[in-house]
Amino acid sequence: MMTDQELHDLIVKISAEQFHKPFRHKAFFNPRLRTTGGRYMLRSHNIEINKKYFEQLGEQELIGIIKHELCHYHLHLEGKGYKHRDKDFRDLLKEVGAPRFCSVLPDVKKRKSKQKILFYQCSNCKLMYRRKRSINTLKYVCGKCRGKLVKVREMTVE
Repeated sequence: MMTDQELHDLIVKISAEQFHKPFRHKAFFNPRLRTTGGRYMLRSHNIEINKKYFEQLGEQELIGIIKHELCHYHLHLEGKGYKHRDKDFRDLLKEVGAPRFCSVLPDVKKRKSKQKILFYQCSNCKLMYRRKRSINTLKYVCGKCRGKLVKVREMTVE
């Protein structure tokens, strides 16, 4: 188990060794992050890390995420291209050996394996709608003719 202070110390160390620049802001684990390994905050310059990646995939994955976020951090502070599509960002990623994207968490793979698909049909024009989320048929109507939507069937796909 790693604390926020240990994470901050690791980020300071990686910044000094890999980027030869200091990290002068805060770094901490954010338990609310779900779909990403970490994020760099543009206004505060803080770095937030998803603790699940460290717990499930280990220290090497965590170091990769830290390098990635430090690329955003240092380029943004220098006024260079810090976004994913920018050449400066992609070049710095290669230079420090940081991944462009983080790995998929093992428990996310399991959750996404079974997915339900819902089918709705307009009672007026018979247009079919395919959705991943359910629709409140009392609130929403057909986009083509404004007819009433009726749930036809529900499928589970793997």
